[in-house]
Amino acid sequence: MLLVEDDARLVQMLDQLLQNEGYDTVIARDGQRALHEGLTQPFDVIVLDRGLPVMEGLDVLTRLRGRGILTPALVLSALGNPADRVEGLDRGAEDYLAKPFDIDELLARIRALLRRHTSTVPVLGVPGGSLDTESRTVTTTAGAVVTLSDREAHLLERLARRPQQVFERSDLLANVFPDADDVGVVDTYVHYLRKKLGRAAIHTVRGIGYRLGTLS
Repeated sequence: MLLVEDDARLVQMLDQLLQNEGYDTVIARDGQRALHEGLTQPFDVIVLDRGLPVMEGLDVLTRLRGRGILTPALVLSALGNPADRVEGLDRGAEDYLAKPFDIDELLARIRALLRRHTSTVPVLGVPGGSLDTESRTVTTTAGAVVTLSDREAHLLERLARRPQQVFERSDLLANVFPDADDVGVVDTYVHYLRKKLGRAAIHTVRGIGYRLGTLS
């Protein structure tokens, strides 16, 4: 979970509360840091304050949505009148909770966001087509359907959920191939995907790793 809050006492309390509930948290105390974290690593949910230093919370959310980051977001704000809530929802938030808030209600709303997020239709858009994570098939804009193996689909999904992010090979090894101990397996499956989807489907970023490309 990405927790974005500049109030030192509140963020400490929320961090402890969320960790006690079993969540792993990453904390950002200003809008610029929140944007950086949101663009460079995956989260299941974002809890986001509006009144942040450097960049307002809704501006952060707008930029994340503009970069294809669809992680569900719960906005926390002292601005709680109907017009403020409408603005927050219109700018990409899935939920909006006014301060001061009830802790049990906050936790319930986070659980609801996670349920909705994990029960959505598992089709991801990728440049040049789409990936169905249930059937493990890629459909190109030209109408071609390509069937992937479990590991090929998992690797492509990892890249597709963060299309702007460059993934280190060690990250892909740990999250896609946890039973392997050699990063060479990542290169092997990148090769398999390129054979099926075209060489441009995955870009190599020299010295770092890989990122999503465009299906041919």
